[in-house]
Amino acid sequence: MKPGPFDYARPATVERAAALLAGSGFAKLLSGGQSLGPMLNLRLARPDLLVDLTHIASLKEIRETKDFLEIGACVTHANIEDGLVPDCTNGMLPSVASNIAYRAVRNRGTIGGSLSHADPAADWVSTLTVLDAEIVIRGAKGQRRVPMANYMLGTFEVALEEGEFLEAVRVPRFSKSARWGYYKFCRKAGEFAEAIGAVVRDPERGVCRAVMGATHSTPILVADATALIGQGFDAAAAGALLDRHEITDAYERQLHVEALRRATVQAGA
Repeated sequence: MKPGPFDYARPATVERAAALLAGSGFAKLLSGGQSLGPMLNLRLARPDLLVDLTHIASLKEIRETKDFLEIGACVTHANIEDGLVPDCTNGMLPSVASNIAYRAVRNRGTIGGSLSHADPAADWVSTLTVLDAEIVIRGAKGQRRVPMANYMLGTFEVALEEGEFLEAVRVPRFSKSARWGYYKFCRKAGEFAEAIGAVVRDPERGVCRAVMGATHSTPILVADATALIGQGFDAAAAGALLDRHEITDAYERQLHVEALRRATVQAGA
C-alpha cells in the first residue's frame, strides 16, 4: 500500500514547526521516519499534514553544561554510536545505540523519533528512564521539561499535549566512578526486545536506579534500587515488582528477572 494524500511542510525553525502544528487539523511529525514510514504506507496513520523536522538545525545540536548533556531530537542513533555525540555516561549511550535494530535503521532513526513513538520495547525508553533524563518539549506557548519517568504514559502514549513535539533530551552526567549495566533479550539481533534490564550505580551522586523494560506498558522503575541490587541481586524482590504490574506469564517473568540480573552483574552490583 501507499500513503493517503497529505500536505507537506519543511520548517526551518522550531517556532515555525510549532505554529504549523497549532494551525493544522491532524498533523504528523517526521524525523527519522523508521516507524512513521511504514505506518503511512499501511495507512495506519493518515495525517492531513506531514511536518518534516529534519531541516531544523537546532534539533541536531548538542549542548553541554556542567551537569547535563542535551541531545537534539533529530540526532540519529548512528551519531551516538559513532562518538559524534559527547558521552557523559561512561559508555552507556554509545553502547545502547550500537545495538538498536540494524545499521541502516540507526543511520536514519533519531532519538526524538523513538521517544515520540514510545514503543515499550524501544531501547531509549528504558535507557533514558534509568538515566533519569529530562524531555524538553516545544509548543506554541514555548518550552517545558518533563522527567522521562513521567513522559511515557503507556504504550505509544506520551505526555505531549496538542501542538507540542519533543525538542531535546537532557541526560545527567555520570561521575567518573559510575557503573552501568544494560541487557536485553531478543529472538535475534536487531529485533525489538522481549525484556530489558538496566542498572545505573553512581555513589558520588547518590544514584542507584534499576529498570525492567520492554513490558506491556511503561518501564518498571526502581528509583532507589539499593535494596534490590545493592548487596547482590534480589530475585524475589524483582519478582514482586512484576506482581505489582500484573505480569504473570512464567516465561515472561523469567526473562525480565534474568535480564535485570545480568544488567546488575554488568554494573558490578
